[in-house]
Amino acid sequence: MSTTRATPTDDRSTVRSLLRLWPYVRPVRARLFTAAFVAILASCTGLVIPLVLKWLVDGPVADRDPAGVWLGALYLLLLGLAEALLFGLRRWLVARPLAGVEASMRADLYRHLQRLPVAFHDRWPSGQLLSRGTTDLMLLRMFLAFPLTFLLVNSVTILVGVIIMLAQDLMLGLVILGPAVPVVVTCVIFEKRYAEVARRAQDQVGDLTTVVEEGVLGIRIIKGFGRHRSQARAFRELARTLRGTELHKARLLATILGVIVTLPEVAIGAALVLGAVQVADGGLSAGTLVAFLSTALALRWPVDSIGFLLAMSQEAATATERYFEVLDAEPEVSGEPASVSGGGERGPALRGAARAHPPPLSASLERGDPHRPSGTTARGLAGLRFEAVSFRYPDAPVDSPPVLERIDLHIRPGESMALVGATGSGKTTLTALVPRLHEVTSGRITLDGVDITAMSRQELRSRVAVAFEEPTLFSASVGENVLMGAADGAGAAELDRALAVAQAEFAHTLPQGTDTQVGEQGLSLSGGQRQRLALARAVVGRPEFLVLDDPLSALDVHTEAAVEAALRDVLAATTALIVAHRPSTVLLADRVALLSGGRIAAVGTHHELLRTNAEYAHLMSGADQTHQEAAR
Repeated sequence: MSTTRATPTDDRSTVRSLLRLWPYVRPVRARLFTAAFVAILASCTGLVIPLVLKWLVDGPVADRDPAGVWLGALYLLLLGLAEALLFGLRRWLVARPLAGVEASMRADLYRHLQRLPVAFHDRWPSGQLLSRGTTDLMLLRMFLAFPLTFLLVNSVTILVGVIIMLAQDLMLGLVILGPAVPVVVTCVIFEKRYAEVARRAQDQVGDLTTVVEEGVLGIRIIKGFGRHRSQARAFRELARTLRGTELHKARLLATILGVIVTLPEVAIGAALVLGAVQVADGGLSAGTLVAFLSTALALRWPVDSIGFLLAMSQEAATATERYFEVLDAEPEVSGEPASVSGGGERGPALRGAARAHPPPLSASLERGDPHRPSGTTARGLAGLRFEAVSFRYPDAPVDSPPVLERIDLHIRPGESMALVGATGSGKTTLTALVPRLHEVTSGRITLDGVDITAMSRQELRSRVAVAFEEPTLFSASVGENVLMGAADGAGAAELDRALAVAQAEFAHTLPQGTDTQVGEQGLSLSGGQRQRLALARAVVGRPEFLVLDDPLSALDVHTEAAVEAALRDVLAATTALIVAHRPSTVLLADRVALLSGGRIAAVGTHHELLRTNAEYAHLMSGADQTHQEAAR
């Protein structure tokens, strides 16, 4: 079910993956390095305790000196307190900066998601993106807080501890080092296998998150069709698959822990026997044996922890890969001029900084804008133009026919054009090209003679307002949802005007008026109410260009008539492209374009096309009959 692909483990490098976190870690590196130094100091403080024990056994205990014993106990107490305080200081040093790192990464991810093209969001399940912004970032914070530090700390501790043991007794030290080779081999094998399973588990978490999210958002459909059992079954299957993967991870971790724990314990046991024999023979002091064994036991946790530290590192590496899979996706570029080649395909050539902020139309005409076709006038360039526009979805097969093919259409300034066509003819796709929700495959679209790819998306979308057939509302107040379409600083006057145009005065009768929270997806409102609020959002900013995708489809005929009457005043002051199915909506427009098979088949007034075009007459006759039945 997952749409993501795991990185092949043959050429995968854990270190290379984790190094990509450095730009986020760099601002807090001083505190992290300080924390690592403090942890090393704390760990080495713990290794001093066996040396104090050696002095205590061979000195005060052997000499039966109570005062020396009490002094030794005091030393041990102070060392223990120092070790605890140092580890506490380490945790304090890393807590705040790592919370900041996680917040920064989450903010960057969300910001990047907003800049990614619609085609990206069409391909990726929302649950996969959600898991990257929650579970994966939590794993990365845990890695930076614990494994990253303690892989270094434990390595230094083991090295210092081994040196101390070899200094105490060379033969016993070599016995302790015996398991090193099989432990290292086991870790190498474990790393590759665990990486594969960890990636699979994290992808499955994303799939499960998608199912949960869809189940919550689609609860009305599930209940309405009585599909709760099938949905629960699908969830159980995914949960069972994830459970199996997690158990596989647990088995791998148990295997390495079994090797890492067992072999050193056997070595310690062997060292104990050999050391006891040497003490009995007088070749080794009891204090030295106690110090040696105490050091070996102090190294048990650093050695035993290697397994789960490596496991957490692998999970962090796969989480890093998943995070940067999204961040590496190519975002929409704010200002991306395009050139039209001889074949009509769009080129990515940049025209300099001036292209990102094109001059006004009048200035362009005075100087001779290179994007202006020769022989055209200011009147011919003004308005919204589609020039030989073709479109094919980016992930469509190369040999598949385009959704739109050589669309030529001119909507004059102040004119409203209705776009009519059968279902699947490409109407919605065509409207999505104007605000650059999708990029044209070839040809170009101009606003007042300026190619839309020559202006920043921010400028383009400040001039073009859209209302979609499926209205989307956010978990915010009615007023906040509507004013999203206005410039910053818009207030109650603009809000009231927009609500009046969209016949959405019902907002004032809600429990808290326009401050009423509409809830997730606006599902607390009816479909017609949501559509009217979406229309209000489109007109509140008084846009120069208005793109409406069947904005009245969910309204009853009486509300539709009232909205159309109020909308005529708005359309008189803007240039509009309106996807329409009902004759009443078509009559709002000055002219009509018939889209058939991805091409413009005819352009004219409603009455002209009724007389001269059989396909248009057929579409309108069916729509008119449906409209009349709805009125009855």
